[in-house]
Amino acid sequence: MSSKVVAIVGSYRKGGAIDTAVEAILEGAREKGAQTHTIYLREQHVEFCTNCRQCTQSPGAERVKCAQQDDLESILKEIEAADAVVLGSPVNYYNATALFRRFLERLLGFFYWPWGNNLLVQRNKRQSRKAVLVASAGMPGFLIPLATGAPRALRLMAKSFGAKPVGSLWIGLVSQEPHPRLSARTLERARHMGWKLA
Repeated sequence: MSSKVVAIVGSYRKGGAIDTAVEAILEGAREKGAQTHTIYLREQHVEFCTNCRQCTQSPGAERVKCAQQDDLESILKEIEAADAVVLGSPVNYYNATALFRRFLERLLGFFYWPWGNNLLVQRNKRQSRKAVLVASAGMPGFLIPLATGAPRALRLMAKSFGAKPVGSLWIGLVSQEPHPRLSARTLERARHMGWKLA
């Protein structure tokens, strides 16, 4: 039975560095027999978290459904049916995009945080999925984990999904032109990361 890999893309534009890198990762996964699907957050109806914390009050190992009526539940069900995830976001103002973070904030249902407790606890700590994390920025790539909050946001999302990162791709210097092209070396690295997910 083939594995399933789902990508979550928090980019505002189609065809940019993140889209290209994520597609190369998924191509590598398909080469090893995986089924893949990409969820573009810009095309989904995902409301802002209202911080009502209803989803955090009930104990138990299972995620609690958010009370809001939007596309969140269908997205999460698809991720929960997957064996691996690819999480990608450009860096805007030293962090993941607002689009990506809006989705991240809606993942509180994966945690138990009753009123009166100072700390939230992950409901299910099993890391049964694999993850690859992808971020792009105008700065050199090696600075992304040193100077921005994007990697932490990506890791938090992976943790919420019970996914253990098996690779990361930090793509730098993408602001040199309106439509940056990724190098053959970067695309090859991305494909190899896809192999790890299949």
